Amino acid sequence: MTLVIFIAVLFGSLAIGLPVAYALILTGVAMMYQLDFFDAQIVAQNLLNGADSFPLMAVPFFMLAGAIMNAGGLSRRIVDLALALVGHIKGGLGYVTILAACVLASLSGSAAADAAALSALLVPMMMKAGHSRGRSGGLVASSGIIALVIPPSIGLVIIGVTGNISITRLFMAGIFPGILMGLSLCVTWWLLSRKEQVQPLPRVKSSEVLKTVRESFWALLLPVIIIVGLRFGVFTPTEAGVVAAVYALVIATCVYRELRLPDLYSVFLESAKMSAMVMFMVAAALVSGWMITIAGLPQQVTEIVEPFKDSPTLLMLVIAGLVLVIGTAMDMIPIILILIPVLLPSIVAAGIDPVYFGIVFMLACSIGLITPPVGAVLNVVAGVTRSRMIELIVGVWPFLLTQCITLLMLILFPQLILTPLKWIMG
Repeated sequence: MTLVIFIAVLFGSLAIGLPVAYALILTGVAMMYQLDFFDAQIVAQNLLNGADSFPLMAVPFFMLAGAIMNAGGLSRRIVDLALALVGHIKGGLGYVTILAACVLASLSGSAAADAAALSALLVPMMMKAGHSRGRSGGLVASSGIIALVIPPSIGLVIIGVTGNISITRLFMAGIFPGILMGLSLCVTWWLLSRKEQVQPLPRVKSSEVLKTVRESFWALLLPVIIIVGLRFGVFTPTEAGVVAAVYALVIATCVYRELRLPDLYSVFLESAKMSAMVMFMVAAALVSGWMITIAGLPQQVTEIVEPFKDSPTLLMLVIAGLVLVIGTAMDMIPIILILIPVLLPSIVAAGIDPVYFGIVFMLACSIGLITPPVGAVLNVVAGVTRSRMIELIVGVWPFLLTQCITLLMLILFPQLILTPLKWIMG
């Protein structure tokens, strides 16, 4: 009965348009009433405890770092470098988009921020070259979600905090799957672009390439600092967020000098708004999360998936399918906050590595961001490029299918995640 109330109140609240954070609190309160021990102080205490998390502090710092990079010229220099390296080959602007997305993913950790930057810089260029608006926007959107798998991913931070999984190991495990996502998009773009009659950009002189490399050096150095620092224990994931924000601020203001002091107010304000929204959502999730534990919902879910316990691959396929379906109507963060506490005990009971589960779960969530009707990243691209949503839906479907195939590969072959992780972590 408690499981029925949990599902009915949660999805009922979302269906009538209640914000996710308040829906999570209301679900926890409804479960308290059903178990007959409602106490307002418990609700308040769990709200405070939900936000009182040292690892969770990485989220606002990585968001701030991403905002500074976009405003301070770091993102533009990454795009310029990709243009210089691969812009001259057939369909080169598509490869520029994918390469720039992979590099930006290692800087910001935000799919929406990367998609917005790439949309503003590259979609007009792709349209001018002869690519359709829908296909250009669809490629940008499907490339942007790589930021949620390659470290430092904000989504992986939330999964680590919610599921008590090592964030450092999640970061390291996301490197190869993120690269695999980019490679699969390159193959898809090659298949699509070879049929188009689009004139490639002229080849850039070697001297210009070297100049572009020098100009983008400071931006490219950030992911190296983050990965090396995490791998060798120089700083924690939370401290990595601080390092990223401070480094981006110094480079944007003192080296590139594109971010002026008067501009900092708007950058900090926008980052604070986004951070407050995410942090309040996570805090609210602890109210329902605490009740999920008290009511024994994980045990009930474990019993439901008991038939799949002897087949970890089948269990992961079922869970990935569930996340993909829910992702068509719900954003990434609430999916993580709601499902991770419920599903993780079943994953552990089936003998599945929680880090492997976290990466697969994250990829499934990220695909939801380019899946209609919600498709948060699709909406970002539509807003920046002033495109009709139907254009982007038509344009994104080949790349959406590609990302689903990549997800299937990672489920069928877990060593694609676990073996590189073993190599990196030693």
